[in-house]
Amino acid sequence: MTTETHQAVQSQQIELVSRPEGLPTQDNFQSNTVEIAPIADGEILVRNQWMSVDPYMRGRMQDSDSYVPPFQLGKALDGGCVGEVVESNNDRFAVGDSVLGNLGWREYWKSDGTGVQKLNPELAPLQSYLGALGMTGMTAWVGLKRIAELKPNSTVFVSAASGAVGSMVCQIAKANDCRVIGSAGKQEKIDWLRDKAGVDAVINYHTTDNLTEELGKLASDGIDVYFDNVGSEHLEAALEHMNDFGCIVCCGMIATYNATDPAAAPHNLFKVITKRLRMQGFIVSDHLEDRKAFVSDMSKLIRDNKITWEETITEGLENAPAAFLGLFDGDNLGKSLVKIS
Repeated sequence: MTTETHQAVQSQQIELVSRPEGLPTQDNFQSNTVEIAPIADGEILVRNQWMSVDPYMRGRMQDSDSYVPPFQLGKALDGGCVGEVVESNNDRFAVGDSVLGNLGWREYWKSDGTGVQKLNPELAPLQSYLGALGMTGMTAWVGLKRIAELKPNSTVFVSAASGAVGSMVCQIAKANDCRVIGSAGKQEKIDWLRDKAGVDAVINYHTTDNLTEELGKLASDGIDVYFDNVGSEHLEAALEHMNDFGCIVCCGMIATYNATDPAAAPHNLFKVITKRLRMQGFIVSDHLEDRKAFVSDMSKLIRDNKITWEETITEGLENAPAAFLGLFDGDNLGKSLVKIS
């Protein structure tokens, strides 16, 4: 392999400068410019084009033990990203290749290729590899297929149903001949779930007086699978109406991410015992051996027009913190992305 001479590059990045107490603010972030040294033998330089912002990143802002290390103060955050190889000293990658990595929140990054995946831009738009064909879609697929062991004709309740993961859960369940009930907090999201995603019924949790009572009306025959993205009162409502031997898939609990006091709900957790429920949390990265099966299944659903998706796009790396904060205000419909270049 011939090693070319390359120059250092200047790269803007977004850093965490303080740990949030409660809801994060812009003051927890800063923009900085750093120099990236020239690539060495076996390395590539990537210029990011798209990055993902996701609710799980809130947990990484705390200095606590979890399934992934916390973000470090004074360092760039990271997360899913799609970019273009602009320099290469690695035989596996050519200049111009589109790649998927995990070093978002910055303009440029270099790598020896470990964990970097080449993408096929002809299969779907590049940013969809952060959404429907990425970890977002795979989270929905694993939760339903592997954790819930979804069966046709089940009744599935999905909280945060118009979000990135929730919207995929709804459509995968519908494609598997299930009845789907979702929850959302804005009329435009409710309309999209009904008109585009084909959800059978939707609860507006902001306007209903009693979430548990409203869910009971829509799930008169009970719930077989609850896909939990919210926790708290949504989990309490689902527990009340779960069928015996049903499954609760615990994907996220966004209602508690910024809480400074323990959540008041659920009060009825004992129903896990009386109804003999299976309640399981999962992390999608524990299921990477399923990626090939997921891509095959999801690609077919996309080709058959059984999957659609929305993207909330924020322009400019400097606006990435605002895009992230918008997740907790319910600003996003579908996948929240930042277009970097």
